[in-house]
Amino acid sequence: MTDTATPVVEVDGLTKRFGDVVALDDVTLSVRSGAITGLLGRNGAGKTTLMQTITGQDFASSGTIRVFGEHPVENAKVLSRISFIKESQKYPDEFKPKHVFACAPWFYENWDADFAAQLIDDFQLPVNRRIKKMSRGQLSAVGVIVGLAARAPLTFFDEPYLGLDAVARQIFYDRLIADYGEHPRTIILSTHLIDEVANILEHVVVIDKGRIIMDESAESARDSATTVVGPRGAVDAFVATRKVLHREGVGGLASVTVERLDADERRDALAAGLELAPVSLQQLIVRTTNSTVTEFAESASAVNGVRS
Repeated sequence: MTDTATPVVEVDGLTKRFGDVVALDDVTLSVRSGAITGLLGRNGAGKTTLMQTITGQDFASSGTIRVFGEHPVENAKVLSRISFIKESQKYPDEFKPKHVFACAPWFYENWDADFAAQLIDDFQLPVNRRIKKMSRGQLSAVGVIVGLAARAPLTFFDEPYLGLDAVARQIFYDRLIADYGEHPRTIILSTHLIDEVANILEHVVVIDKGRIIMDESAESARDSATTVVGPRGAVDAFVATRKVLHREGVGGLASVTVERLDADERRDALAAGLELAPVSLQQLIVRTTNSTVTEFAESASAVNGVRS
């Protein structure tokens, strides 16, 4: 049985430099066992670099990393328990999906061939077509099938599902949740499609410019901001002493997003005739990373765009 009290990943003071560029800046992070964690942030924020460093594919410039209590670099005992599926996953051109799945048991001791066969049918994947002849969506399906059927104790999905259409992505989410319920493991999802995954995340980590700016339960994150709506003067008076994350208005009305309100503050707002509206996880990430709604929405909808 997995000990959920023991962190699977422990990162302390991690910094990663590429020449003069600081990709990760003094990152400290603990990922608990048996949870689905969303690793969220803008393009270039450091998400992929963080995952590659945790999985031993990049060397840290400074700081320490422990996975399953051990250093991951060139550690077969640790790496054999990790699955890292990328959006840009590479396979030999002459390979066919059936070759990928036939090789999978060599790398993943928990590989479930029956589950893989079910997923192949779900995604209508042509297993006898050469990899180099496959569409982006079909390549994405190969990756997510490997990531799901491997049932690795620590599984990373670095946006491999972006090439899937909306129907196929929903199949991925449904199969992920169902199988996670039957076979608990630690899953880290890096994605721009925040609204799509918001309901399946148990924990949220937000990285911006190489620094962790949020690390809390998904429930706490959803409650960490509120939008106050009403006459401009009344709204401005109410938020005057509070940290404002976002502000917009039309005519005499204002809509201002502020950090978490306690019960007394909520009562005061309602007594002042103001309306309180929840903030979606995607809106929260947009506003805490100082992105614009349009810019982030474009990232979320451009499923054929550039990976982070």
